[in-house]
Amino acid sequence: MMGTVFTSCHSSEKNYREAYEKAMERRQTGIGAETYAKIEAERQRYTHVINGDSVRMLYVNVNVAIDSTDVPHDYNVVVATFSQRINAKSYRDRLREECGLNGSYVLFGGKDKQYFVVAQGFDNKEDAATMLHDLDQRVCLKILEPLPWILRKL
Repeated sequence: MMGTVFTSCHSSEKNYREAYEKAMERRQTGIGAETYAKIEAERQRYTHVINGDSVRMLYVNVNVAIDSTDVPHDYNVVVATFSQRINAKSYRDRLREECGLNGSYVLFGGKDKQYFVVAQGFDNKEDAATMLHDLDQRVCLKILEPLPWILRKL
């Protein structure tokens, strides 16, 4: 009697991770995956001191994404980011209906082509920082880390 042994080659998460990291290294024009990750982490931690508080503020090239009647401001308090337009619109609608933030809108852009849901926009960073400080009293929806932050429109 002869037994047949079947072996299969299962790709592990480690193999996928290694392939991904190699692809990212090639894509970043000579920058290694570790160095690129450090650069991105630093970009994410970008902080300013406004009114005595340290606030996270990123400079991003964006445009209004959903309603052309919305007018973006220079300083925008971002409370959510999405990769899909429908999710951003839904969150914005909930901010307007459930929290009473009728001035909320959605911006689109950035390196990662994201939709940024703005609770409220301002013409100066001091007012934006004040809103950011009082966000718990103004926004009734759950805000996930690393949000909220101020998006400085380029």
